[in-house]
Amino acid sequence: MARAKVLRGLVLAMGYACVAIGLFHVLLGNASIPGAESAGATIDSLGRFFGAIFAGYGLAWLWAARQSPIPAAAVRVLTGVFLLGALGRLLSLAVDGWPHDFQVALGVLELVLSPLLFWLADAEEKALRGRVTQVEPQSP
Repeated sequence: MARAKVLRGLVLAMGYACVAIGLFHVLLGNASIPGAESAGATIDSLGRFFGAIFAGYGLAWLWAARQSPIPAAAVRVLTGVFLLGALGRLLSLAVDGWPHDFQVALGVLELVLSPLLFWLADAEEKALRGRVTQVEPQSP
């Protein structure tokens, strides 16, 4: 049951954080990216677009959190997208070098949270199955 509570808390946190971060990028554009304030109109447009997409990604996490039990398949897919973003950061590191320290911290967070979320993905489903098998059939 503890794993299920941790899963629900993380899924909700992911949802709210991603929606907030996405809207922050939509509203502030380049100013929301440390070190990219003067990146120009093209990067500003791209950042605001991806901010909207990221907010939508957060809404998908919140949708998953509203299900009972939280669907393991949804958590795995959403976590896979999250991990792909972390791998993209590693590719960027290999190609272009070290980004701003804040981006490094985000990459570490993504690499740490992804395996945890994969491990917890089916926690509520397993907890529900455990409760169902413990209930004895009633006599008519």
